[in-house]
Amino acid sequence: MSSKIIVLGSVNCQLQAAFTKLAKLQEKQNFAFAIIVGNLFGDCSTEAELNEISALLQGNIVVPLPTYFTLGDRPLPTRVVEKIEADDEVCPNLYFLGKRGTLKTSEGIRISALGGKLGSSTDAQSKPETNASGRFQTTYSEADARALFGTHSADILITNQWPKGIRFGSQVALPEDKSLLPSEVQCVSDVVATLKPRYHFSASDGFFYEREPFFHMPTEDSPDAKPLTRFISLAAFGSKQKAMYAFTIDPKAAPPITVAAGVTASPLSASQVKRKGLAPQRESFQRFSVAEEDHQRPRKRQQRAPPPGPDQCFFCLSNPNIATHLITSIGNEAYLTTAKGPLPPNNFFPDLGFPGHMLIIPLSHSPTINTISDPEMRTNTYTEMQRYRSSLHQMITDRSSGKLGAVTWEVSRGSGIHIHWQFLPVPADLIRGGLVEAAFKVEAENLSYPRFTSTTASADGSNEPGDFFRVWIWSSGTTEGETSEAEAEASEKTLMLELTPDFRFDLQFGRRVMAKLLELDKRMNWKDATQAVEEEEADAEAFKEAFKKYDFSME
Repeated sequence: MSSKIIVLGSVNCQLQAAFTKLAKLQEKQNFAFAIIVGNLFGDCSTEAELNEISALLQGNIVVPLPTYFTLGDRPLPTRVVEKIEADDEVCPNLYFLGKRGTLKTSEGIRISALGGKLGSSTDAQSKPETNASGRFQTTYSEADARALFGTHSADILITNQWPKGIRFGSQVALPEDKSLLPSEVQCVSDVVATLKPRYHFSASDGFFYEREPFFHMPTEDSPDAKPLTRFISLAAFGSKQKAMYAFTIDPKAAPPITVAAGVTASPLSASQVKRKGLAPQRESFQRFSVAEEDHQRPRKRQQRAPPPGPDQCFFCLSNPNIATHLITSIGNEAYLTTAKGPLPPNNFFPDLGFPGHMLIIPLSHSPTINTISDPEMRTNTYTEMQRYRSSLHQMITDRSSGKLGAVTWEVSRGSGIHIHWQFLPVPADLIRGGLVEAAFKVEAENLSYPRFTSTTASADGSNEPGDFFRVWIWSSGTTEGETSEAEAEASEKTLMLELTPDFRFDLQFGRRVMAKLLELDKRMNWKDATQAVEEEEADAEAFKEAFKKYDFSME
């Protein structure tokens, strides 16, 4: 059942005016409850403000409906703290969520709150506050933020600070005066990425900001769902900017499975740990031990809704929200793009100077090559995708003097959305030593998948089997010091794993395997490797410059 909620920006001790306004709105709208973000009491430094607090505590200011608040930048007045400690409420209908708190309302709506500002680095190493006095401190630690992870999800998240990266990918205008912008904090981003709240409210006293909604990637437990978050930051109550926001929420509504127009991918990246050097080959291979991962038993797949059309597909050029700055080449039947959240960082392969993680994508909106209905288009599409792959092989061979090979993988399922191949450079010695092939086979065995089989694909893609995962493992015959004429000695092995319609397959299997082999576990999830738009543009331009003499689309 849906409930109507109203949220106010910083009240700053304008208690009589704020609650009188709420009372008038409540008569017409019948809200389930209200939320106040930012500072409810403000500085409390003037006689008028002190009188407002006295009136509230004495019952002369009436709070007309259940109202929840947390900490802003300023500490709560001593009298308010004493009242909360004695009665667990400021006054009837006014409830303090704590510096870090969670609550499930009578309507079944889950609220999580993280008030105040991030403290010093020494605070960040401390344990979450659990004593009474800690509830009222205006600083929190990273441990306090991480403590919210245990709630797993939230309908509404309240924070005083903005999540780091929230403005990336947004076209919403911001004030020219940058001093008005709230600070952005990585640990708040981590909370948002973990809880995936439907609504996230914060305070920006000098202006109102509502970002475009953004979706979170599906998880293994919910492979079809794309949870949506709306981030809204409210101006101070009484200002000329928008300081009140009303909305309706149904806590039992299922997350969307398609992405509507105007919705962006999540701009938030999770915390990363600096990559260490590559382990020796044998040590790297041993990382595929069963004990390394806790693979859960697959759950029954939810019923799948109709797949999105071309206007909502992230791989279709007709989608108005496609990330055009990642596209590096467009042919007649396919195009080439840099990967969002590439597995290798841009300095991982010094000979390249860019990540090299690429996607080869057909222009046709089809889940598999075989489902392209027109036979000529099907053949031409497959041929051009292979041509892109060959051009990429030649480029990395020349730039690395044969020190790099490549792996290309695809998940081909009739229930999919838009077929694409992922291309990744790999140190050639890992390929020649058989470690890449072994890594795929061992990981499949760990997950109790069917065995890989070696195969030879048809020249035009017309005889593709049903559903499958396929990986091409390619190595040039060139070695350091030789010329690329040794390309004639290039070798390639194709492995295929057949997928039955009811088989639960990890769509990130290829990336998982390569992340382990290359010692890039911290980047196994593409969201943990996201970049600023400026970084994405720089990598795409560096690739285009390196690829231009191999790019047949420019002929």
